Amino acid sequence: MGWRWTALAAAAVAGLLHAPPAPAQIGESYARVSFYFAAHEDDWQLFMNPSAFHDVADGRTKTVFVHLTAGDAGLGTGTGGRKHPYYLARERGAESAIRFMADTRGYPGDRVVAPAKLNGHRLHRVRYRNTVAYFLRLPDGHGSGSGFAGTGHQSMERLAEGEIGALTPIDGSTIYRNWTDLVVTLRAILDHERARAPLVEINVAELDPALNPHDHSDHRMTARAALDAAQGLTCASRRHFVEYASARLPENLSAEDRELEASVVAVTAAGILALDHPGIWQAYHRSYLGRNYFRFEPGSGHCDAPAPEVASAAKRVQLKP
Repeated sequence: MGWRWTALAAAAVAGLLHAPPAPAQIGESYARVSFYFAAHEDDWQLFMNPSAFHDVADGRTKTVFVHLTAGDAGLGTGTGGRKHPYYLARERGAESAIRFMADTRGYPGDRVVAPAKLNGHRLHRVRYRNTVAYFLRLPDGHGSGSGFAGTGHQSMERLAEGEIGALTPIDGSTIYRNWTDLVVTLRAILDHERARAPLVEINVAELDPALNPHDHSDHRMTARAALDAAQGLTCASRRHFVEYASARLPENLSAEDRELEASVVAVTAAGILALDHPGIWQAYHRSYLGRNYFRFEPGSGHCDAPAPEVASAAKRVQLKP
Protein backbone atom coordinates (compact mmCIF):
# COMPACT_ATOMS: atom_id res chain seq x y z
CA MET A 1 0.00 0.00 0.00
CA GLY A 2 1.37 3.41 -0.95
CA TRP A 3 1.65 5.32 2.31
CA ARG A 4 3.38 8.67 2.30
CA TRP A 5 3.89 11.86 4.27
CA THR A 6 2.83 14.98 2.44
CA ALA A 7 2.21 18.70 2.93
CA LEU A 8 -0.29 20.60 0.80
CA ALA A 9 0.98 22.57 -2.16
CA ALA A 10 0.66 26.33 -1.87
CA ALA A 11 -2.49 27.97 -3.26
CA ALA A 12 -2.47 31.73 -3.79
CA VAL A 13 -5.18 33.64 -1.96
CA ALA A 14 -6.04 35.39 -5.21
CA GLY A 15 -6.73 32.03 -6.79
CA LEU A 16 -9.12 31.12 -4.01
CA LEU A 17 -11.05 34.32 -4.50
CA HIS A 18 -11.67 33.34 -8.13
CA ALA A 19 -12.58 29.71 -7.50
CA PRO A 20 -15.57 28.30 -9.43
CA PRO A 21 -18.93 28.98 -7.78
CA ALA A 22 -20.46 26.23 -5.69
CA PRO A 23 -23.13 24.11 -7.39
CA ALA A 24 -26.74 24.84 -6.56
CA GLN A 25 -28.02 23.10 -3.45
CA ILE A 26 -31.17 21.89 -5.23
CA GLY A 27 -30.40 18.97 -7.52
CA GLU A 28 -26.75 19.38 -6.59
CA SER A 29 -24.02 17.19 -8.01
CA TYR A 30 -20.46 17.14 -6.69
CA ALA A 31 -17.38 15.52 -8.15
CA ARG A 32 -16.00 14.85 -4.69
CA VAL A 33 -17.09 14.78 -1.05
CA SER A 34 -14.51 15.34 1.70
CA PHE A 35 -15.37 14.40 5.29
CA TYR A 36 -13.59 15.86 8.33
CA PHE A 37 -14.21 13.90 11.52
CA ALA A 38 -13.34 16.00 14.56
CA ALA A 39 -13.74 15.24 18.24
CA HIS A 40 -13.97 18.91 19.22
CA GLU A 41 -15.10 22.03 17.42
CA ASP A 42 -11.59 23.43 16.93
CA ASP A 43 -9.72 20.25 15.98
CA TRP A 44 -9.92 20.44 12.20
CA GLN A 45 -8.91 24.12 12.25
CA LEU A 46 -5.77 23.40 14.28
CA PHE A 47 -4.69 20.05 12.87
CA MET A 48 -6.34 19.54 9.46
CA ASN A 49 -5.93 22.96 7.94
CA PRO A 50 -5.43 24.40 5.35
CA SER A 51 -6.55 21.04 3.90
CA ALA A 52 -10.11 21.92 4.87
CA PHE A 53 -9.81 25.45 3.45
CA HIS A 54 -8.72 24.14 0.05
CA ASP A 55 -11.58 21.64 -0.01
CA VAL A 56 -14.20 24.26 0.86
CA ALA A 57 -12.75 26.73 -1.65
CA ASP A 58 -13.24 24.18 -4.44
CA GLY A 59 -16.84 24.58 -5.57
CA ARG A 60 -16.79 21.08 -7.10
CA THR A 61 -16.20 19.59 -3.64
CA LYS A 62 -18.77 19.16 -0.90
CA THR A 63 -17.05 19.38 2.49
CA VAL A 64 -18.70 17.75 5.50
CA PHE A 65 -17.55 18.47 9.06
CA VAL A 66 -18.65 15.89 11.63
CA HIS A 67 -18.05 17.06 15.22
CA LEU A 68 -18.62 14.17 17.59
CA THR A 69 -18.37 15.71 21.06
CA ALA A 70 -19.78 18.92 22.46
CA GLY A 71 -16.31 19.91 23.68
CA ASP A 72 -18.10 20.96 26.85
CA ALA A 73 -15.25 20.21 29.31
CA GLY A 74 -17.73 18.61 31.70
CA LEU A 75 -20.16 21.53 31.74
CA GLY A 76 -22.82 19.75 29.72
CA THR A 77 -25.33 22.41 28.71
CA GLY A 78 -24.08 24.72 31.46
CA THR A 79 -22.58 28.17 31.03
CA GLY A 80 -19.69 27.97 33.47
CA GLY A 81 -20.81 31.33 34.82
CA ARG A 82 -20.83 33.03 31.43
CA LYS A 83 -23.77 34.31 29.37
CA HIS A 84 -24.14 31.31 27.07
CA PRO A 85 -23.46 27.55 27.24
CA TYR A 86 -19.87 26.70 26.45
CA TYR A 87 -20.77 24.06 23.87
CA LEU A 88 -22.79 26.60 21.87
CA ALA A 89 -19.83 28.99 21.90
CA ARG A 90 -17.61 26.26 20.48
CA GLU A 91 -20.18 25.47 17.80
CA ARG A 92 -20.39 29.16 16.95
CA GLY A 93 -16.61 29.18 16.47
CA ALA A 94 -16.72 26.21 14.10
CA GLU A 95 -19.61 27.58 12.10
CA SER A 96 -17.98 31.00 11.82
CA ALA A 97 -14.84 29.38 10.44
CA ILE A 98 -16.80 27.30 7.92
CA ARG A 99 -18.72 30.30 6.62
CA PHE A 100 -15.53 32.33 6.44
CA MET A 101 -13.93 29.71 4.19
CA ALA A 102 -17.04 29.24 2.05
CA ASP A 103 -17.51 32.98 1.52
CA THR A 104 -14.19 33.49 -0.25
CA ARG A 105 -16.24 33.14 -3.44
CA GLY A 106 -18.51 36.11 -2.86
CA TYR A 107 -21.35 37.47 -0.75
CA PRO A 108 -22.68 35.54 2.28
CA GLY A 109 -25.38 33.00 1.61
CA ASP A 110 -28.18 31.47 3.65
CA ARG A 111 -27.47 29.21 6.61
CA VAL A 112 -29.90 26.31 6.72
CA VAL A 113 -30.46 24.47 10.00
CA ALA A 114 -32.44 21.29 9.44
CA PRO A 115 -32.08 18.32 11.80
CA ALA A 116 -31.25 15.03 10.13
CA LYS A 117 -32.61 11.70 11.32
CA LEU A 118 -30.20 8.89 10.48
CA ASN A 119 -30.08 5.39 11.93
CA GLY A 120 -32.95 6.44 14.18
CA HIS A 121 -31.01 9.33 15.74
CA ARG A 122 -31.82 13.02 15.55
CA LEU A 123 -28.68 14.95 14.58
CA HIS A 124 -28.02 18.69 14.54
CA ARG A 125 -27.13 19.52 10.91
CA VAL A 126 -26.23 22.90 9.40
CA ARG A 127 -25.91 23.49 5.67
CA TYR A 128 -24.00 26.44 4.19
CA ARG A 129 -23.13 26.71 0.49
CA ASN A 130 -21.10 23.59 -0.39
CA THR A 131 -20.54 22.64 3.26
CA VAL A 132 -22.41 20.63 5.87
CA ALA A 133 -21.68 20.56 9.60
CA TYR A 134 -22.93 17.91 12.02
CA PHE A 135 -22.78 18.36 15.79
CA LEU A 136 -23.45 15.09 17.64
CA ARG A 137 -22.89 16.77 21.03
CA LEU A 138 -21.56 13.69 22.82
CA PRO A 139 -20.10 14.41 26.28
CA ASP A 140 -16.48 15.53 26.30
CA GLY A 141 -14.51 12.45 27.36
CA HIS A 142 -11.51 14.24 28.93
CA GLY A 143 -8.02 13.66 27.55
CA SER A 144 -7.75 10.48 29.58
CA GLY A 145 -11.01 9.00 28.31
CA SER A 146 -12.47 8.83 31.82
CA GLY A 147 -15.05 11.55 31.21
CA PHE A 148 -16.14 14.30 33.60
CA ALA A 149 -18.19 14.01 36.78
CA GLY A 150 -20.56 16.72 35.51
CA THR A 151 -21.67 14.48 32.64
CA GLY A 152 -21.64 11.18 34.47
CA HIS A 153 -18.14 10.13 33.43
CA GLN A 154 -19.43 9.31 29.97
CA SER A 155 -16.98 9.06 27.09
CA MET A 156 -16.60 7.43 23.71
CA GLU A 157 -13.68 5.41 25.02
CA ARG A 158 -15.72 4.01 27.90
CA LEU A 159 -18.54 3.16 25.49
CA ALA A 160 -16.15 1.38 23.12
CA GLU A 161 -14.60 -0.60 25.97
CA GLY A 162 -18.00 -1.62 27.34
CA GLU A 163 -17.50 0.24 30.62
CA ILE A 164 -20.79 2.07 30.11
CA GLY A 165 -23.91 0.72 28.44
CA ALA A 166 -24.97 3.85 26.56
CA LEU A 167 -23.84 7.33 25.60
CA THR A 168 -26.25 10.28 25.73
CA PRO A 169 -25.57 13.63 24.01
CA ILE A 170 -25.55 16.54 26.43
CA ASP A 171 -28.72 17.98 24.87
CA GLY A 172 -30.60 14.71 25.41
CA SER A 173 -31.44 14.47 21.71
CA THR A 174 -30.90 10.71 21.48
CA ILE A 175 -29.13 7.72 23.06
CA TYR A 176 -26.40 5.59 21.51
CA ARG A 177 -26.93 2.10 22.92
CA ASN A 178 -23.45 0.78 22.17
CA TRP A 179 -20.35 1.42 20.07
CA THR A 180 -21.86 -0.24 17.01
CA ASP A 181 -24.88 2.08 17.21
CA LEU A 182 -22.55 5.10 17.06
CA VAL A 183 -20.49 3.64 14.22
CA VAL A 184 -23.53 2.75 12.14
CA THR A 185 -24.79 6.32 12.59
CA LEU A 186 -21.52 7.66 11.21
CA ARG A 187 -21.83 5.29 8.25
CA ALA A 188 -25.32 6.65 7.65
CA ILE A 189 -23.84 10.17 7.57
CA LEU A 190 -21.18 9.03 5.10
CA ASP A 191 -23.74 7.48 2.77
CA HIS A 192 -26.29 10.26 3.10
CA GLU A 193 -23.81 13.03 2.32
CA ARG A 194 -21.72 11.34 -0.37
CA ALA A 195 -24.79 10.35 -2.41
CA ARG A 196 -23.57 9.65 -5.96
CA ALA A 197 -20.24 11.47 -5.82
CA PRO A 198 -17.58 9.31 -7.50
CA LEU A 199 -14.76 10.45 -5.20
CA VAL A 200 -14.76 10.47 -1.39
CA GLU A 201 -12.08 11.45 1.11
CA ILE A 202 -12.06 10.78 4.85
CA ASN A 203 -9.96 12.95 7.17
CA VAL A 204 -9.19 11.69 10.68
CA ALA A 205 -6.55 11.81 13.40
CA GLU A 206 -3.59 9.47 13.00
CA LEU A 207 -4.04 6.38 15.17
CA ASP A 208 -0.46 5.15 15.01
CA PRO A 209 1.04 6.25 18.36
CA ALA A 210 4.52 6.21 16.85
CA LEU A 211 3.45 8.97 14.44
CA ASN A 212 0.93 10.77 16.67
CA PRO A 213 1.88 10.14 20.29
CA HIS A 214 -0.04 11.26 23.39
CA ASP A 215 -3.19 12.30 21.56
CA HIS A 216 -6.49 13.09 23.29
CA SER A 217 -8.80 10.14 23.93
CA ASP A 218 -11.66 11.83 22.06
CA HIS A 219 -9.39 12.40 19.04
CA ARG A 220 -8.42 8.74 18.92
CA MET A 221 -11.94 7.44 19.45
CA THR A 222 -13.36 9.76 16.80
CA ALA A 223 -10.84 8.43 14.28
CA ARG A 224 -11.57 4.86 15.32
CA ALA A 225 -15.32 5.34 14.93
CA ALA A 226 -14.97 7.04 11.54
CA LEU A 227 -12.63 4.36 10.19
CA ASP A 228 -14.91 1.62 11.52
CA ALA A 229 -17.81 3.33 9.75
CA ALA A 230 -15.87 3.51 6.48
CA GLN A 231 -15.05 -0.19 6.39
CA GLY A 232 -15.89 -1.58 3.00
CA LEU A 233 -15.79 1.87 1.41
CA THR A 234 -12.56 1.02 -0.39
CA CYS A 235 -13.04 3.75 -2.97
CA ALA A 236 -12.49 6.44 -0.34
CA SER A 237 -9.05 7.88 0.19
CA ARG A 238 -7.98 8.59 3.76
CA ARG A 239 -5.79 11.25 5.32
CA HIS A 240 -4.48 10.54 8.83
CA PHE A 241 -3.37 13.76 10.56
CA VAL A 242 -0.77 14.27 13.28
CA GLU A 243 -2.45 16.35 15.97
CA TYR A 244 -0.94 17.35 19.33
CA ALA A 245 2.47 16.03 18.29
CA SER A 246 2.57 18.38 15.30
CA ALA A 247 3.55 21.31 17.54
CA ARG A 248 6.94 19.66 18.00
CA LEU A 249 7.52 19.23 14.26
CA PRO A 250 9.08 21.83 11.93
CA GLU A 251 6.80 24.22 10.10
CA ASN A 252 6.10 22.83 6.63
CA LEU A 253 3.52 25.18 5.10
CA SER A 254 4.10 27.88 2.52
CA ALA A 255 3.55 31.48 3.59
CA GLU A 256 0.20 31.54 1.74
CA ASP A 257 -1.07 28.35 3.36
CA ARG A 258 0.07 29.49 6.79
CA GLU A 259 -1.99 32.64 6.34
CA LEU A 260 -5.05 30.58 5.43
CA GLU A 261 -4.61 28.35 8.46
CA ALA A 262 -4.05 31.28 10.83
CA SER A 263 -7.08 33.15 9.50
CA VAL A 264 -9.39 30.20 10.17
CA VAL A 265 -8.09 29.76 13.72
CA ALA A 266 -8.54 33.49 14.36
CA VAL A 267 -12.12 33.44 13.05
CA THR A 268 -12.87 30.41 15.23
CA ALA A 269 -11.55 32.30 18.24
CA ALA A 270 -13.71 35.31 17.42
CA GLY A 271 -16.80 33.12 17.15
CA ILE A 272 -16.20 31.65 20.61
CA LEU A 273 -15.55 35.10 22.10
CA ALA A 274 -18.83 36.36 20.61
CA LEU A 275 -20.67 34.03 23.00
CA ASP A 276 -18.72 35.18 26.05
CA HIS A 277 -16.14 32.38 26.37
CA PRO A 278 -12.34 32.51 26.02
CA GLY A 279 -11.16 32.14 22.42
CA ILE A 280 -8.31 30.02 21.12
CA TRP A 281 -5.99 32.75 19.88
CA GLN A 282 -3.41 31.94 22.55
CA ALA A 283 0.24 30.92 22.48
CA TYR A 284 -0.63 27.26 23.02
CA HIS A 285 -3.06 27.09 20.10
CA ARG A 286 -0.81 29.17 17.86
CA SER A 287 1.97 26.59 18.37
CA TYR A 288 0.16 24.42 15.80
CA LEU A 289 0.21 27.08 13.08
CA GLY A 290 2.39 26.50 10.06
CA ARG A 291 2.18 22.72 10.35
CA ASN A 292 0.10 20.26 8.36
CA TYR A 293 1.32 16.68 8.63
CA PHE A 294 -0.65 13.69 7.42
CA ARG A 295 -0.28 10.20 6.04
CA PHE A 296 -2.18 9.57 2.83
CA GLU A 297 -3.91 6.30 1.98
CA PRO A 298 -5.35 6.24 -1.55
CA GLY A 299 -8.69 4.71 -2.36
CA SER A 300 -9.31 2.26 -5.18
CA GLY A 301 -11.68 3.25 -7.96
CA HIS A 302 -14.81 5.36 -7.92
CA CYS A 303 -17.51 5.11 -5.28
CA ASP A 304 -20.80 3.43 -6.05
CA ALA A 305 -23.98 5.18 -4.98
CA PRO A 306 -25.21 4.05 -1.55
CA ALA A 307 -28.29 1.89 -1.18
CA PRO A 308 -31.61 3.81 -1.39
CA GLU A 309 -32.32 3.26 2.29
CA VAL A 310 -29.27 4.83 3.88
CA ALA A 311 -29.88 3.62 7.43
CA SER A 312 -30.58 0.06 6.29
CA ALA A 313 -27.43 0.04 4.21
CA ALA A 314 -25.42 1.36 7.15
CA LYS A 315 -26.60 -1.48 9.36
CA ARG A 316 -24.81 -3.90 7.08
CA VAL A 317 -21.43 -2.47 8.10
CA GLN A 318 -19.24 -5.28 9.40
CA LEU A 319 -17.06 -4.15 12.29
CA LYS A 320 -13.72 -5.56 13.27
CA PRO A 321 -13.79 -7.66 16.45
